[in-house]
Amino acid sequence: MSAPIAIIGTGIAGLSAAQALHAAGQEIHLFDKSRGSGGRMASKRSDAGALDMGAQYFTARDRRFVDVVQQWQARGWAAEWTPNLYHCSAGKLRASPDEQLRWVGTPRMSAITRAMLGALPVTFSCHITEVFRGPEHWHLQDADGQTHGPFSHVLIATPAPQASSLLAAAPKLAGAAASVAMEPTWAVALAFEQPLETLVEGCFVQDSPLDWLARNRSKPGRETLLDTWVLQASSEWSKEQLDLPKDAVIEQLHGAFAELIGCAVPAPSFSLAHRWLYARPATAHQWGVLADANLGLYACGDWCSSGRVEGAWLSGQEAARKILEQLQ
Repeated sequence: MSAPIAIIGTGIAGLSAAQALHAAGQEIHLFDKSRGSGGRMASKRSDAGALDMGAQYFTARDRRFVDVVQQWQARGWAAEWTPNLYHCSAGKLRASPDEQLRWVGTPRMSAITRAMLGALPVTFSCHITEVFRGPEHWHLQDADGQTHGPFSHVLIATPAPQASSLLAAAPKLAGAAASVAMEPTWAVALAFEQPLETLVEGCFVQDSPLDWLARNRSKPGRETLLDTWVLQASSEWSKEQLDLPKDAVIEQLHGAFAELIGCAVPAPSFSLAHRWLYARPATAHQWGVLADANLGLYACGDWCSSGRVEGAWLSGQEAARKILEQLQ
């Protein structure tokens, strides 16, 4: 009986690989330091309903991913989102419709990763700090000093800075992961008792601390009495204000939002801030996956690819393909 394959990270990349390996008859075990799956596709439950604080929507260009998204749609996990789109630069708000097909998870972004996870074996709230090799197998050590294993192969599906330290057994891969710059993003949710008097449902922003804003109720399946908005700050602003207290982040982004939205904005009845330290890779890479087949150590993620949800899914597929090749 061969040892199972360990996958660290239950974002879209890790789950994409897990599904492909499981479908090929491989035994796997997933680990995640969070309490639930999703990574940056996660949604936060709150008094104002479920809020997509990370990925706001995704697009599908690659034929393989298009096919999968259509399956998700057929199963009710995803739906098209057709917001009233605007663009704001130099403080001027303009309607900016486009032909781009945008998708969201329903009834929240994390519905997709939750459904992908299904009944696969997973250990949550488990922060893996070291990946080390014994005479024959891999073992994982967590932050509480517990050891997990043995495993035949290890796939690391975390943001690049976290992956580089877990790839210590393969210095070349660790170096590649360490070379990837990931940019931070502050995200803020604001909920209002009365709907704001604006037609805006999604807006790309320039010349502001803000980069993007979305009206939650415009997304399919979001049932809430409050008018909830998710604001995402630009990488530049987020870097400069990385250690700003959450209250101050909420105050500043609420101010920037009130300035550009073009209607009266009262004090919110609910607000929430979340800091994504590794929101997105600063540049796209074409690796697809990092692999040391001799060692049986692999890394995948959006940072190995285009930096988008689609890139993360494709990277996970590529990692699974490489592992299955090695097992043949």
